[in-house]
Amino acid sequence: MIPGGGQPNMQEILQQAQKMQQDLAAAQEELAATEVDGQSGGGLVKATVNGSGELRGLVIDPKAVDPDDTETLADLVIAAVQAANENAQQLQQEKLGPLAQGLGGMPGLPF
Repeated sequence: MIPGGGQPNMQEILQQAQKMQQDLAAAQEELAATEVDGQSGGGLVKATVNGSGELRGLVIDPKAVDPDDTETLADLVIAAVQAANENAQQLQQEKLGPLAQGLGGMPGLPF
């Protein structure tokens, strides 16, 4: 509710927007620094991505390597990376979701 029934105070709106922008930047930095894992083949292939979804590491157990069947290895790598990216997306929702919801509550903004 706006005091006195008038227009929202632009200074307050700008301050809220600046604070949210700072919070968003901090959350994005935290995501970039956080690593999450995904695996496939019962742990034969493990992928590590940062919270932004950038592939940071890949570990392949030698048992997964069959020179006559590289397709299976490729499928395991893809599955591990996809699992890691799904975990990164979940982390993004946890970190950025509340900030996006906060944007919807700002007076004067069409969210």
